[in-house]
Amino acid sequence: MNIVVCIKYVPDWEAPASQFRIEDTRLVPAPGIGYRISDTDDEAIEAALRLKEKHGGRVTAISLGPSAARDGLKHALAMGCDQAILLEDPAFEESDAAGTAVALAAAIRKLGEFDLILTGRQAADWDQGQVHAGIAELLGLPAVIPAKYIEWTGSEFIVHRIYEEGYEEVAVKPPCIVACSNEIAEPRYPTLRGIMAASRAQIPVWTAADLGVDPSQAGRAGRRTRVLRLYTPQVEARCEFIEGDTPEEIAAKLVQRLREEKLL
Repeated sequence: MNIVVCIKYVPDWEAPASQFRIEDTRLVPAPGIGYRISDTDDEAIEAALRLKEKHGGRVTAISLGPSAARDGLKHALAMGCDQAILLEDPAFEESDAAGTAVALAAAIRKLGEFDLILTGRQAADWDQGQVHAGIAELLGLPAVIPAKYIEWTGSEFIVHRIYEEGYEEVAVKPPCIVACSNEIAEPRYPTLRGIMAASRAQIPVWTAADLGVDPSQAGRAGRRTRVLRLYTPQVEARCEFIEGDTPEEIAAKLVQRLREEKLL
């Protein structure tokens, strides 16, 4: 079984909001803020490794980003992935979800045959949850989004797709793409042996030219969305004490206030 996992290397998603500032339409982390693999991407790696351990095969991690994203890919190798590939090119800089999907889909095509693509349900930085659907559209694949369980029967994948009121069980033939939610698996810690092996790994870099991607389809030139404004919402809290001589009087006054605010 050949599995591809698409991951994103982002500023530490557990860092407090006070450690970020907004510059025009960009979110800038404070100096010293670390980077790590987006949270549900970690779970996607774990789900891929469990399938590999049970059914055999190979897991390839792919990330689009700057040179620093190598550290995220090395973490994926330390966890147990067999191969990692970085998509890095000035032509990819400032890609939106559509441009990112174009580059990742081209990289997956270049890899050759595969049975399953796994991603996180959404990246921890922008929370858009669009790239996996874009990859599915570009590659003409069935997609199950988001998923909390996946298993291989020998002929198809059984996936539990999440809904607000529960989940539905879906059978999907390979090749396909599944976006993993955090319920799907608890990521393992890399072993010391895995960390040492990953530190020595040479991660190939694929450019737009390597992938045959027209620069007009990715990066700033290929953006299909434009951020008009980025801001921190202002939240105001107001507390009002209702007094009365008896609980009944307080309750009556509370009901009256709720009616005045059109909450009843």
